[in-house]
Amino acid sequence: MPQMSAPRDLFLHELGDILYAENVLTKALPKLAKESTDSELREGFEAHLEETKHHVTNLEKVFQAIGEKAKAEKCPGIDGIKAEHDEFISEEEPTPAVRDMFLTAAGARAEHYEIAAYSGLVTMAKGLGESKCATILNENLKQEKEALKKLETVSKRLAQNAK
Repeated sequence: MPQMSAPRDLFLHELGDILYAENVLTKALPKLAKESTDSELREGFEAHLEETKHHVTNLEKVFQAIGEKAKAEKCPGIDGIKAEHDEFISEEEPTPAVRDMFLTAAGARAEHYEIAAYSGLVTMAKGLGESKCATILNENLKQEKEALKKLETVSKRLAQNAK
């Protein structure tokens, strides 16, 4: 990667990073839904898949608004979260209850990552005078925060039931 010499370079890099992450999640969410035995959790993953597809579309709009081609850049953060999930599921052979609890935690880790990424992108877009981009990115940010709240609600219920 060439040296970043301007804030716009970082903005483009971060956009590519979250585009990659969202694309990974569009493939992972159906798998998470299938692994879930809790109906509320499964339905949440399925609903968030549709939102995630919309997030990809929004990111493409942001790239277009700044006159750039949408280009995903490998995201080690989301790859690490996915690898942790894959390893746990394959090596630990959790019971359905434990697996559902783990899936809420894995989903929360991904949401926290996305929230951090979108928060930074909104700030950068505003700083670069890209208010249209900031508005689009903020829409994704709000949906990620809502998804996290839903996961936390399910997680609390599962933890209470585990007592």
